[in-house]
Amino acid sequence: MTVEVDIEKKFYGRKNRKWKEKKPSFSMHCSFDTDSEFAVLFGCSGSGKTTALRCIAGLENPDAGTIRINDKLYFDSKRKINLPPQKRKIGYMFQENALFPHMNVRQNIEFGLKGLGFMEKASRVDEMLGLAGIEELEFAYPGELSGGQKQKAALARALAPSPEVLLLDEPFSSLDTVVRLKLRKELRAIQRRLEVPVIFITHDPVEAFTMADRIVVFDNGKVQQLGSPEDVFYHPKTRYVAELVGFSNLFDDAVVERHGQRDECTFLWSLGTEITAPYIRRMAGDRVSWGIRPENIELVNSENAHSIRKEDRKNLLNGVIRNIVNKGTSRIMSLKLKESEAILNVEVTNHIFDSLKIGTGEECMVRIRTSDMIVF
Repeated sequence: MTVEVDIEKKFYGRKNRKWKEKKPSFSMHCSFDTDSEFAVLFGCSGSGKTTALRCIAGLENPDAGTIRINDKLYFDSKRKINLPPQKRKIGYMFQENALFPHMNVRQNIEFGLKGLGFMEKASRVDEMLGLAGIEELEFAYPGELSGGQKQKAALARALAPSPEVLLLDEPFSSLDTVVRLKLRKELRAIQRRLEVPVIFITHDPVEAFTMADRIVVFDNGKVQQLGSPEDVFYHPKTRYVAELVGFSNLFDDAVVERHGQRDECTFLWSLGTEITAPYIRRMAGDRVSWGIRPENIELVNSENAHSIRKEDRKNLLNGVIRNIVNKGTSRIMSLKLKESEAILNVEVTNHIFDSLKIGTGEECMVRIRTSDMIVF
């Protein structure tokens, strides 16, 4: 199964969109494709994720472009094709479960099964109840269910008509952490079993990374990056994506000095010192930005600094600890660097932190690992 989306949509606010001189208040242009996998639309609120999803479902009309599912055109602006929602084989889960309060779980699931006989409907509902693990809740009403149970019932209802693609708009956002973790695993298991394409919206980076086969990063109505979770989270292509996926150390003051022998690295002047970075195709004197994740910075025992080999002294920085936050299994330290007074966030395991016996106000030394840096 394949889903191909390449659409544009403009919003003009309260003014009449026919006024040619009026600029749109928001423009969306998204292009991505996916097959029988779990695709996550990831980005901040207002970036265009839900608009894209609603266009796929037929609840919004794009201004231009195409939507193709399994080689069938759902929308084509040039050919004037625009299938109504009821003719699109799509399952849709909203942020709120939208279950009918006057119907029990079985009736809610059965609601979307059109054109089937009584026995076929009953069999399909039984199958969906089992798939979602809510057989014992079939005669319960939505008001009697917990938040997680409601979402399971809504998922069963969305899957009942055998959709060609399943769309989920932040379905776990209102649930507590424990329930969310459980439902993530169950949803992934269901998706793998049915091999139905899933397009899932979230602005939670942990949810995106742990659930996705493919991530589509949105910002200001446009796709900024598309790739595997590893590609997006460890090799962001823009500053926006880097910040979104947890690169809390981002610096825009770097100047290219020169390249290493055989182009194995690039030397930058940044933070008041020379930084050895991965090789980039830029000229000496060019200004660039670079970043590194807090967990990829090594905490060095300054008492042993004199014994560090010369070749290992690159990217060693000294600073004073301004703040320490205990995350449970690790500590995040805010380090004010001596060379530039910039702030560097460093995350280390509790075991390493405790072994060095350091605290707020004390000096420490860290090493920036070149292989873990990004430069753009």
